Amino acid sequence: MRFRRYLQWVLPLIGSLFILCDNAQAEVNPDALQWMQKSAAATRKLSYSGTFIYQTGGRMETSHIVHYFDGNHEFERAVVLDGSPREIVRTNDEVRCYLPESRVVVVEKRGLRRGLPVTLPEGIAGLTDFYNIRRGPPARVAGFETQSILAEPRDTLRYHRQFWLDTHSGLVLKASMVNDRGEVRESFAFTELKIGGSIDKEALKPQTKIQGADWRVHDAQAREVDADDTPWVFTTLLPGYKRISSMKRQVHADGTEAIHVVFSDGLSAISAFIEPLTPARSHPELGTFSMGAVNGYKRQIGNNLVVVMGDAPVAAIRKLADGVEMRHK
Repeated sequence: MRFRRYLQWVLPLIGSLFILCDNAQAEVNPDALQWMQKSAAATRKLSYSGTFIYQTGGRMETSHIVHYFDGNHEFERAVVLDGSPREIVRTNDEVRCYLPESRVVVVEKRGLRRGLPVTLPEGIAGLTDFYNIRRGPPARVAGFETQSILAEPRDTLRYHRQFWLDTHSGLVLKASMVNDRGEVRESFAFTELKIGGSIDKEALKPQTKIQGADWRVHDAQAREVDADDTPWVFTTLLPGYKRISSMKRQVHADGTEAIHVVFSDGLSAISAFIEPLTPARSHPELGTFSMGAVNGYKRQIGNNLVVVMGDAPVAAIRKLADGVEMRHK
């Protein structure tokens, strides 16, 4: 149950990028692509600290983040300021999530999991095949002048997105994601921010006190596997979504492992988990579900559970899930 609560919190952040709907017809604007390229490295290579608000599924949280780049390595610490206490401390790709209420420390690789604040992809060339990308109106966010960039999907397999970029540094200061009905699925915005300057190294260290023998460390790090070595195939692929990772990952505290395959179009990410059913989980709830901005779909194949979830429309999630089959020998 504790690990499920962790999943309910952290999975909505898998590829957690954000958009805003705009129905105007648009063509790809080369200048907009240049803005995106400038922004791609900003979140990683800038030192900054600030407070941001994250909203999803009717839930709103305020968090404080400190990020430091020394020229070679990234250090980051984020703390949720309201609701259940949570603290994330990252050094390069290793992430430690401290969950005091569950008395658990989850260790994982950042890998393909996008967190907050928003990071735009470094490779954007293929985006223009599936999104109209253009400049939107300028705006003022957290005291900074920004340029907005809109990414409007060309089909029904992805969401509308909008990003507000600091005109000087390129850092994403605000972002939102909207479905085809104009409903905001997810939003993020800095309310206070300092870019550059000195960073107190103590502010990057975990503040959660791990005391008592009932604390446990859960190693959620995955190991890469060759897709052809797994017993599963995806017969219905989504245009623009490329398989970018195949791995084995522990998904339950009892040690049960799942095949975890990630597909992405550069902005949206969809994960497929395939795990064997155990006596304790022999009758899972099947069908569609939602956790904040993440849509999901569960189906059973023999004695295996297939869970597909991501920041994409339900139609895309179901289409990918319905195409999962056991490999013919």
